[in-house]
Amino acid sequence: MRFSIRQQLALAVLFLAASMLLTACGGGGSSSPTPTPGGGTTGNNVESVTVAPGPANNVNTLLANVTVCQSGTSNCQTINDVLVDTGSVGLRLFSDQVNLSLPGESVSGAPLAECSAFLDSVTWGPVVTADVQLAGEKASNVPIQLIGGSNYQTPPSSCSNGLTNANSVSTLGANGILGVGLWRHDCGAACTPELAQVTNSYYTCPSSGCSSTFVELQNQVQNPVWLFPQDNNGVLISLGGVTSGGQDTDGGNMIFGISTENNNQLGSAQVFPVDGNGNFITNFNGQGYSNSYLDTGSNGLYFLDSSTTGMPTCSDNSGFYCPASPTQFTATVQGASPSTTVSGPINFTIGNADSLCNTCAALPELGGPSPGSFDWGLPFFFGRNVFVAINGTSTPAGNGPFWAF
Repeated sequence: MRFSIRQQLALAVLFLAASMLLTACGGGGSSSPTPTPGGGTTGNNVESVTVAPGPANNVNTLLANVTVCQSGTSNCQTINDVLVDTGSVGLRLFSDQVNLSLPGESVSGAPLAECSAFLDSVTWGPVVTADVQLAGEKASNVPIQLIGGSNYQTPPSSCSNGLTNANSVSTLGANGILGVGLWRHDCGAACTPELAQVTNSYYTCPSSGCSSTFVELQNQVQNPVWLFPQDNNGVLISLGGVTSGGQDTDGGNMIFGISTENNNQLGSAQVFPVDGNGNFITNFNGQGYSNSYLDTGSNGLYFLDSSTTGMPTCSDNSGFYCPASPTQFTATVQGASPSTTVSGPINFTIGNADSLCNTCAALPELGGPSPGSFDWGLPFFFGRNVFVAINGTSTPAGNGPFWAF
C-alpha cells in the first residue's frame, strides 16, 4: 500500500479575503442536468482520467495526461500518469520526465525553488514557467514546479522536517502531481512580502546555497485551471462507481468549469462552503469534526483513530485499518458555517486492508486513521460528481471556494 498525498494547506484567512477581491469569468450555462458519474461526457473541456496502478503499481491512484509546452511555442511534451489531486494546488512534474527547456523563475536575480509540504511528504525543486494544456483548454505562462534535478536532490531541513522526500516516481507513485484544489495559488498572500506569514515554503537558490524567501503571487506555483481563458472557475470530478471488493480499474472525467457549459452544470448538487484552510464539517457519531476535506490525492478514507472508530490498525502497517470484518459507517457533512445545509447520509464501509483485493487498482473500502479529522480520499469520489470551486471565482451558487456534490 502506498502513502497518501494529503497537502497541508498553509493558507491564512487573510489570503481568502484578499483573493475574494479578484474575479474570474465563470460564464453562463443552461439548466442542463449534470452528467452521469463516470459517463461518456465529451467536450473541449473534458479530460479523461483513470484509476489505475500507474508507474508504481499502486492502488486508488487517479491519473491524467498533462501536456506542457515552452511558453508561446508548439514545442510541447505530454506527461502520462500524473496524479490528479484536489487536495493541493499547482502542477509538479519530475525533472527527469520533462525533456523541454523551461525558463526558471527568479527573485532578486536568484533562481526560485519551492519546498512544498504535504502531510507525509515534501516535493523539492525549481519553479519554472510553461504553457499547460488539458483537454482543449490551455493556460499560458504558468509557474510550475520541477521536482528534483541535479541541484535539487535534498530539500532544506527547515522545510522537510523529517518528512519523506518524494523525489522519485516510485516514492510518489506517479509522474507528477496536478493540483486542482480550491485555491488559485499554492500559498497565496501569506507567502508574499506584504504579509510574510508563511516561511520555509519558497527559497532563493544562488550558487552559495538556498535560503527562505517570500514571493509575490504572480511568481508562485498556481492552479492552471484558473488561468484558462474560459471554464476557469473550478473543476468537476466525475468517476464511475466501484463494486464492493474492488475493480481492476475505474474511469471518468475531469470537466473544467462549473455551470459554464452544458456538461458541467451544478444541477441539484449541494454546496458546502469552506474555511480559510479548505475545510468543512463532518458529523459522525454525534460529534462535528471541522478538519474535513475532499482529496482525490489520498488513496483511502482517512478518519479519526482506533479508539473512536472501534477498528484496529493493521499489525504490519499502522497507516491503515484492519477490522475483523467489513465495518459500515454513516456520516453527514455541512459547510464550515454551522448554519449551512447538512448533507444526506453518507454511507461508507471500511475493510481489512490486508485482506482486500491485491490485484485491484480501485478499492472502495480502503481506509486508515487520521486523528481528529476526516480526509475523504479517492473512495469518496467513486460514483459521484464532485465540484471544486476555486476561490474568488463566480458560479451560479456564489463565489468559490466551496465543494459541491
